[in-house]
Amino acid sequence: MIIIITDSNLSTGTEASARADGRAFNELRPFKIEAGVLERADGSAYLEIGGNKVLVAVYGPRELHVRRLMQPNKAVLRCRYNMAPFSVDDRKRPGPDRRSTEISKITSEALIPSVFLEKFPRSTIDVFIEVIEAEGGTRCAGITAASVALADAGIPMRDMVVACAAGKSNGQVVLDLSEVEDKEGEADLPIAMMPRTGEITLLQMDGHLTADEFEKAMDLAMDGCKKLGEAQKKAIINRYGE
Repeated sequence: MIIIITDSNLSTGTEASARADGRAFNELRPFKIEAGVLERADGSAYLEIGGNKVLVAVYGPRELHVRRLMQPNKAVLRCRYNMAPFSVDDRKRPGPDRRSTEISKITSEALIPSVFLEKFPRSTIDVFIEVIEAEGGTRCAGITAASVALADAGIPMRDMVVACAAGKSNGQVVLDLSEVEDKEGEADLPIAMMPRTGEITLLQMDGHLTADEFEKAMDLAMDGCKKLGEAQKKAIINRYGE
């Protein structure tokens, strides 16, 4: 039997998909990261990915005035995630809500494994994440930008933490879900990791994936993290040189 192999039989790894924005299933949205964008913060970063625009400021290490939160042997890393009222189509009510409180907590937990908090006992490091425009995946964008801002502040770290999501939309496992794919898709799997060691510092999942789909989504998310991790390093190099 003769088998005829055509281009359509060959996997290139960047096959076109049926995604609304025309991206391949394993393609990130366009992104850029800058470090040191705010003069009055100890460290700062700006990140764009797709329609997301995120600004992060870091202050500290500095004295922690709330005595009941003080840790005698290490610093406390506090994160505040906030979406600006004008960041979405329908004006968001200003101030914290249940979602922002949850994301603030998981952002802190995702970043803590990378920071040498024990070098700054009885102090605090404060991270402020402001989402200026949102288009799906803001928690991952915030974590990725926050890690760059911590590095810009000179905070000693084991590695920078980078976050990216994969998921399932229209029956296909895809990387970096857009807002529509996030809301209407079948599953969402955001992760955060330290690329140098491969240590996962955040893993969440909404929806349902089979075991094979979960493994494929994890592989896609980790590949996305590695690409964004290179952009993190480039942002620091652009600011401080090699």
